Amino acid sequence: MSTVTRFAPSPTGPLHLGHARAALTAWRRARAAGGRFLVRLEDIDGSRCRPAYAAGILEDLRWLGLDWDGPVRVQSEHLADYAAVLEDLAGRGLVYRCTCSRADIARAGSAPHGPEGPLYPGTCRGLPAGARPGEAYALRLDVARAVAQTGKLSWEEEGRGRIACDPAAFGDVVLGRRDAPGSYHLCVTHDDAIQGVTLVTRGVDLAPATAIHRLLQTLMGWPEPRYHHHALVTDAAGRRLAKRDEAATLRAMRAAGMAPEHVVALACASNHATA
Repeated sequence: MSTVTRFAPSPTGPLHLGHARAALTAWRRARAAGGRFLVRLEDIDGSRCRPAYAAGILEDLRWLGLDWDGPVRVQSEHLADYAAVLEDLAGRGLVYRCTCSRADIARAGSAPHGPEGPLYPGTCRGLPAGARPGEAYALRLDVARAVAQTGKLSWEEEGRGRIACDPAAFGDVVLGRRDAPGSYHLCVTHDDAIQGVTLVTRGVDLAPATAIHRLLQTLMGWPEPRYHHHALVTDAAGRRLAKRDEAATLRAMRAAGMAPEHVVALACASNHATA
């Protein structure tokens, strides 16, 4: 089977050194295997994503010396695809409408925490579809019912073999947001399947989410890729780089006169972002 990898950033800001590591890891694995490297823009969050950031991402990748195979997939151009998946799951009784806000969930107080924060307490689970007419709603996956259909799940992690996973640890995750017909979990899993991705390379911080992705893959009959979760680039305090922390961007490094070869070496050689 040919190796197909991808780099799938959200155009909500400029790329930083951590993004460079992720892109280089995926690109090198594909090229070493004579496979394909894809680029995807995960831009369903219309309130934060900007065309200028999308253009800057592609410019930065070219500056690093990366090329990709085929056209860039832009998620906002495929919203109907995600809506169709939700319709399929709804027809099988696996999703339900939820009008609860984050504040509502936080006020529940006693809810246990999972990998993404407080677990949803199930307030809207079991309510009739039209119980709260006129209110904006998200669509949540009934994880317990879904797991009852799929049974035990695991994924193949390179270098570690099969790893058992428990989707229930996430609670009833949102698959359809109030402001978009799809969430990260749904869209990324759908696109990996439709684009034929065979090896998912991404930061170790995303490893727990693989439980939900394996659940969706099994429910939808999508192929199961292999996974490689790599170490993150961190700052001097050991914190992972993030756009909200104004981490040093590739654009800033280029403006400072750094050569792309130097940036590549920084991204790949050390876990600490020091110039």
